[in-house]
Amino acid sequence: MIRVVLPAHLRNLAKVNGEVQLEVDGLITQRSVLDALEKRYPMLRGTIRDQETLRRRAFVRFFACAEDLSHAPPDAPLPDAVAEAAEPFLVVGAMAGG
Repeated sequence: MIRVVLPAHLRNLAKVNGEVQLEVDGLITQRSVLDALEKRYPMLRGTIRDQETLRRRAFVRFFACAEDLSHAPPDAPLPDAVAEAAEPFLVVGAMAGG
């Protein structure tokens, strides 16, 4: 079981409260977690990553274990603490402005 924390607007879209728990088969990576998330909550397709390229959207960041994983390869294994559900995988809406 993998724990995923979504920003408020995506929780509202998916109609969930709090963190999401997902079953993820195989190696625990950004790609496998996002694939499982979009499979369970199809309304989230295209909100976190582009539907065509599967690249992270510009104003979305990924964190785990106090580490920014936004630029990590999507098939790199996530930290063991995430795979063991001791820590959540965080999807965060980035801030911009001036």
